[in-house]
Amino acid sequence: MTKEQDIKNAVEAMKRGGVILYPTDTVWGIGCDATNAEAVKRVYEIKQRDDSKALICLVDSDARLQRYVRNVPTVAWQLIDCASEQPTTLVLEGATGLAPNLIADDGSIGIRITNEPFSKELCYRFQKAIVSTSANISGEPAAQNYCDIDPKIIEAVDYVCFSRRQEHRPHRPSSIIRLRPDGQVKIIRK
Repeated sequence: MTKEQDIKNAVEAMKRGGVILYPTDTVWGIGCDATNAEAVKRVYEIKQRDDSKALICLVDSDARLQRYVRNVPTVAWQLIDCASEQPTTLVLEGATGLAPNLIADDGSIGIRITNEPFSKELCYRFQKAIVSTSANISGEPAAQNYCDIDPKIIEAVDYVCFSRRQEHRPHRPSSIIRLRPDGQVKIIRK
């Protein structure tokens, strides 16, 4: 299967409200349309995760990030520019236009601009934010490669991407940095 067909199939699954498994700029992820509350609910169920624990989402560009966060602090753009070596998720306040069960009680969202070719193209073709949470049961280790994914998760999703399935190399989850509108910075995960 070509990369283009793989992306097309994943996009079609998400447009139907489905949940996908896909390679990201970090570990393998469980994803769905970040604006679809029912799909987000299914992701929580598949992960066996309490919905009070936030999920993050991926976007393909600065412009798309600004569609989902009201006021992006200046320091966020500096961190994004520096994030080329280690993918960095920013927790920003003022989330808008996303599924309510994806937004934290304080109105924040974890969001990352991906530069990895497959996930970037997937986000671009979908034209919306995509949920990106590690492909594991809550509390278990993140799936660094496709071969690490629990078969129960593979069976529970609607589409499993073919791209990068053969890969066997170490991957790390993203760094997570919380930015407050007042400029306060807190590192949540290095």
